[in-house]
Amino acid sequence: MANERDGRDGRDGRGHGRKRRKVCQFCVDKAQNIDYKDTAKIRRYVSERSKILPRRTTGICAQHQRQLMVAIKRARQIALLPYVTD
Repeated sequence: MANERDGRDGRDGRGHGRKRRKVCQFCVDKAQNIDYKDTAKIRRYVSERSKILPRRTTGICAQHQRQLMVAIKRARQIALLPYVTD
């Protein structure tokens, strides 16, 4: 019970096993909007099977995740990014 309240996960108290919280890279860069033409930045958030990676994997905040999804879909429409990789 005490371990749940003080933030430790039941291990030896030195923080082993605790994962570091991911930080939104777009918030760090203070990006107002995500440009669909910047394929190098967008490609980092697409898996090798061309699926959009979820927030829990990338650590992006909800606002930027929504903008990122729109940017990826726009880039796919004008063939800057593939829909599917073979």
